[in-house]
Amino acid sequence: MLCFDEKSQIQALDRTQPGLPLKKGRCGTMTHDYKRHGTTTLFAALNLLDGTVIGECMARHRHQEFLKFLRKIDRETPPALPLHLILDNYSVVAASTVWQN
Repeated sequence: MLCFDEKSQIQALDRTQPGLPLKKGRCGTMTHDYKRHGTTTLFAALNLLDGTVIGECMARHRHQEFLKFLRKIDRETPPALPLHLILDNYSVVAASTVWQN
């Protein structure tokens, strides 16, 4: 049994300079400014039995990416076991309800 969810509009950010290394008595540091690299969508499925996660970041948030991730889940799970997915009300699921192996 897998719990599936997605998070869209994640900002892909990178700091302009590396942080200073940790030293005794001083925490790690980061610069306040960053460079934008657009946005990404995270798809993830949690295996409730053993806690493993199947995940992937994709550039777009459409039903094509949803189907691509379902195929990835199908490839990475044992074929002999039945696959049960728990999904919330993902907006593109309606366009993908006819998905089959």
